[in-house]
Amino acid sequence: MSKRHAAKYKIDRRMGENIWGRPKSPVNRREYGPGQHGQRRKSKVSDFGTQLKAKQKLKGYYGNISEKQFRATYTEAVRVKGDTGENLIGLLERRLDAVVYRAKFVPTVFAARQFVNHGHIKVNGRRVNIPSYKVKVGDVVEVKDTSRQMILFMEAVQSGERDVPDYLDVDHGKGTAKLSRVPTLSEVPYATQMEPSLVVEFYSR
Repeated sequence: MSKRHAAKYKIDRRMGENIWGRPKSPVNRREYGPGQHGQRRKSKVSDFGTQLKAKQKLKGYYGNISEKQFRATYTEAVRVKGDTGENLIGLLERRLDAVVYRAKFVPTVFAARQFVNHGHIKVNGRRVNIPSYKVKVGDVVEVKDTSRQMILFMEAVQSGERDVPDYLDVDHGKGTAKLSRVPTLSEVPYATQMEPSLVVEFYSR
């Protein structure tokens, strides 16, 4: 469980952006950071600061995963052939909690992590309770029959707040989602601009 589950909107305010595009975000009302010094005039940000913010924003978006996990994902992205930034996005979108969130089985990525942790999800017929589990192309992610009666699931499915991206084949009636392909950066429906190239620069220093 993320340590920031109870204060997830602090991430929005710290970044100064509504990174999930949610209507309840405090950034919609005040764009300055949290705390008593949040309204101070901002000084010019260094290259390091810009890279750090890009990393913190991307890490925060996926439920503020730990630095150790995020660094491991980056290391894997470096090993895979192709553009490291694109590989990083592809690996993050293949996380089981990310797929559950994208499929609109739950309202937030934090709820997705909890949903997976509590055993409500099966992958190819087998229960998986590890949010960082990497879903492969063609895998079928399924909400357990009993879990489809939960208010959390039913409200998320009916919500018009966001759409299911094209790289997932989702059947809300059956509670299933299949990853049809690993998405590119341009295909991922981020509510704000993500800059994985700056994340690569940060770790390449």
